[in-house]
Amino acid sequence: MMAAILRERERRRAEAERERVARDADAIRARCSTLAGFVKEAWHVLEPTNPLKWSWHLDAMCAHLEAISFGQMEPRLIINVPPGSSKSMIVSVLWQAWEWGPLGKASLRYLTTSFEEENVKRDTRKTRDLIRSEWFRALWPEVVLTRAGETSFASSATGTREGVPFASITGKRGDRFVIDDPHSLDGAESEADRTKATRRFLEGGLNRVNDQTASAIVVVMQRLHEADLSGVLLSRQLGFVHLLIPMEFELARRCVTPIGWQDPRTYDGELMDPVRMPREAVDRLKSVSDYSWAGQYQQRPVPREGGLFKRHWFEGKIIKAAPAGTVWWRHWDLAASTKKSSARTAGVKMGRTPDGKFIVAHVIKTQAEGAQVRSLIKSTAEIDGYEVGISLPQDPGQAGKVQKSDFIAQLAGWNVRAEPETGDKFTRAEPFAAQCEGGNVYLVEGEWNSDYLDELCLFPGGTWKDQVDASSGAFGRLVKPAAPRALFGTYGSARG
Repeated sequence: MMAAILRERERRRAEAERERVARDADAIRARCSTLAGFVKEAWHVLEPTNPLKWSWHLDAMCAHLEAISFGQMEPRLIINVPPGSSKSMIVSVLWQAWEWGPLGKASLRYLTTSFEEENVKRDTRKTRDLIRSEWFRALWPEVVLTRAGETSFASSATGTREGVPFASITGKRGDRFVIDDPHSLDGAESEADRTKATRRFLEGGLNRVNDQTASAIVVVMQRLHEADLSGVLLSRQLGFVHLLIPMEFELARRCVTPIGWQDPRTYDGELMDPVRMPREAVDRLKSVSDYSWAGQYQQRPVPREGGLFKRHWFEGKIIKAAPAGTVWWRHWDLAASTKKSSARTAGVKMGRTPDGKFIVAHVIKTQAEGAQVRSLIKSTAEIDGYEVGISLPQDPGQAGKVQKSDFIAQLAGWNVRAEPETGDKFTRAEPFAAQCEGGNVYLVEGEWNSDYLDELCLFPGGTWKDQVDASSGAFGRLVKPAAPRALFGTYGSARG
């Protein structure tokens, strides 16, 4: 008896839904003109018992995918968001259905992948089932499936969906290449597994698109290691737009993208989605593991061995300007080579205030070499002004003496010092780290803040160490008794 009652209820519900869609078809299609609107309208088809809880981070993902669909940005996108953000539903499921239906592009060919084969099957089935649903067919009847397998389907307009495990991406192509979580949690811990995965993508994945200028590559994942696929792609500057959304907002890492979007939060610690993930739930997650919280939720993976610098030391330490009377030095850490994986050249401008605090006012870095580096040092000195001392490391041997002489001659009029460095990078950084831990180091607000803090907090395990070394050198010069005094009062803007 109960089963019959439930069947009748379901029949009436389905009939009411058919009548609603038929009555409101034009209005529904109008709301589906945007991807965010389509997600809101289609959600109930795939998740009838799990109501959609909308948040700004969903708008952010939709806006960037839309920008690709409409040709408003480079079709290369990396999305780093925490678990439970509906990233797979939006990127791996609903985007294709929206492009095929409301956007009228059912000829687009999708290649989708994930580390877990079951996730590939899950998301391919969801996309297929949505397109085959009575709701979708009533609104976009022109989209007809001619093949409907579990990991592969096709439209009558020659569009396709091929879902493959990440290990099997070679031999396939698409107009949209979606990589959703390319690493397993365990695999990201293994250097060998990480290297294999990133090499597979660099050597066999970047060319999996039909058109290198128009086809899209979208990587969506939580960060698991600094050398995971996101980290490697970003470090190589391959033209990917980076949408970075940590669970808790960090002002120094506010994400701004080329489409005019920026993280809308205003204060450190503000939650991404307090409805889905309220404060008490966030605090429980944070208590489990600093490492997993930093990577998976804050999108700034830190080596398990820990770093010499801790991010919380810099909370509330970003200021607008330095006080009058601050003494300034800029130290340059010079790269020996621009070959793959080598260090960069970095110049850190640091000051000591009259009351003994330390202020990092500006950081500049480059992978240029030779004359370009000399030109950069000279032009930066001109912007900084004569009151900012300049220090450089002196390499041992005759070549270092010649280099020292050349730099000093080039910077005539400035207070320039070039001295050999002693000790390893870690040892040189320890005195500066002690002052950071003691709450005595501040940063002048600037666009360089995020990258600078990331490098400090990954040190000594990170790939890059040049900004840390330049900071150590500037700090070392400031604590020497012969530091020059500021000549013109307040110097604290991002460029001095």
